[in-house]
Amino acid sequence: MSDAALSAGSPFEAPVPATHDMGGAPRFRCTAVERDEAPPDDFGKRVDALRQLLAQKKLMTVDELRRGIEAIPESEYLDLTYYERWLRSITTLMLEKGVVTQEDLR
Repeated sequence: MSDAALSAGSPFEAPVPATHDMGGAPRFRCTAVERDEAPPDDFGKRVDALRQLLAQKKLMTVDELRRGIEAIPESEYLDLTYYERWLRSITTLMLEKGVVTQEDLR
């Protein structure tokens, strides 16, 4: 195969990992895994309850939640807690679907 065929955008080119895919990132290698066995705090419980209600009402799926989390820019992703990422994703999804407006969130 020619060099031109292997140029940018080629299916043979290694994909660039997303922010959430930290497994191969050099800055995260050889660091201890944090074991967080503590139950969610009140904020986490409320965010999870919101996720469950929206799922029961067929307004979102876990796959959509994951897509929203994976779309958070790295500069913001690493500064957010686990449930803040969930809430960010939920908010974005509900805005995209027209369930809420920016005005509703003020």
